[in-house]
Amino acid sequence: MRKSASLPNRTLTRITLVLLWLVARLPHRVALALGGAGGRLYLLFSRRRRRVARINLELCFPGLTRDEHQALLRDHFSSLGQGIVEMAIGWWTDLAPVLARTEMEGVEHLTAAAARGRGVVLLSAHFTGLELGGALLNTRMPFAVVYRKHEHPVIQRTLARSRARLFRRAIPRNDIRQMLKALKEGEIVWFAADQHPRKRSGVMAGFFGIPTLTSTAPSRIARASGSPVVPFFPHRLEDGGYVLRILPELEGFPSGDEVLDATRINRIIEDEVRRAPHEYLWIHRRFKTIAGPHGDPYAPFEADD
Repeated sequence: MRKSASLPNRTLTRITLVLLWLVARLPHRVALALGGAGGRLYLLFSRRRRRVARINLELCFPGLTRDEHQALLRDHFSSLGQGIVEMAIGWWTDLAPVLARTEMEGVEHLTAAAARGRGVVLLSAHFTGLELGGALLNTRMPFAVVYRKHEHPVIQRTLARSRARLFRRAIPRNDIRQMLKALKEGEIVWFAADQHPRKRSGVMAGFFGIPTLTSTAPSRIARASGSPVVPFFPHRLEDGGYVLRILPELEGFPSGDEVLDATRINRIIEDEVRRAPHEYLWIHRRFKTIAGPHGDPYAPFEADD
């Protein structure tokens, strides 16, 4: 269990947030360049996160060479740094200039699903640009966001204030009752289902060909609410813009088979990851529970969690 943030730690966090506030006001390309540089610096000093990401990349892309893995690792940490700056841009700046360079694909799928009046589960995954991507989509189709509480109190207060301002409402990840209430009232509820769940709320399903513990929450929420499920994924463009991809509603979901449903969602996320592999959140220990004789591939670092 992590200890509460000490006073020096809180002070350093506040200073970091002030610096992010300043960076967010720079020209967009300059801000992202600084974020990328910060991410590459983090790669050098964060031994544990670097190791977790490397293990994930080796598991998911076994066909790459050592040099290709290393290049993807560097690109990923650069993307992480950009994502933190983008988060600050979403929190503290006018989004109109960013919207002007944003493409929205498939908004008609979300509009049609929402028009049925049963709410919509907006299914997503942890890509590094998710926070800004969500804020951009929210300007077109307002929605509620499901979140996991941050351990650091200063960051959590900042997140709470910003999400309350940006989104229709913010729902704690374990508050299923509030999610269902929002869906019953016809709201769109944004939910990322790709992180390692508690064992009692997951099933073994393949992700990049690896059977791993996968959340059943999308199936359970869709079944309890009768709401359609629409996938949504944000990506960066090479010209400094963004594309928000909204896929067609999942037909025949839930199927009644939680393993089949979890496998289907994993495949959708996997296909999206392959479009921009450096943008996926590889520093998360996605494979803590995997099938096979080797057990937890991150075991030497379990004590640090």
